[in-house]
Amino acid sequence: MDSEWTREREGSSSSTPCSNHDVFLSLRDEDTCKNFTDHLYTALVRRGINTFRDDDELRRGEDITLELLRAIEKSRISIIVFSRNYASSRWCLDELVKIIECRETICQMVLPIFFDVDLSDVWKQSGIFGEVFARLEKRFKVEMEKVDRWRRALKEAVNLSRWDLRNR
Repeated sequence: MDSEWTREREGSSSSTPCSNHDVFLSLRDEDTCKNFTDHLYTALVRRGINTFRDDDELRRGEDITLELLRAIEKSRISIIVFSRNYASSRWCLDELVKIIECRETICQMVLPIFFDVDLSDVWKQSGIFGEVFARLEKRFKVEMEKVDRWRRALKEAVNLSRWDLRNR
């Protein structure tokens, strides 16, 4: 994959001419920041892969939501690191919806990683994900279509090729 990835990045700008980043990382910092995702981010950057991680890329004073959505749109690949508290972040769920939308509209590659979570809990929104969604349904009673979009995006992401890192 490394040589194929490098050849594609160096040789072809036609596949995603407006791409600013090779990879967009969607993650919940409090779960993974100082361990797995730091190592993942460092490894990607070390290989010369331009990687967007919101704590590094966003400038003070910018509309964070708009900037994040633009970064997703202008990335060739999105890596979603599902962790125990991923769904407790409305921002993460909004990122996820945008990522799934970009997968469908611009054929963005999406790579889900399941870090210390059972992917069936993500699919069924049970366990910790079920608890979070019960709270979201109460909080967003008048915006249930938003909660439904988050639920659909989670299910769609589980159906993609994935890495399950629970026991590693």
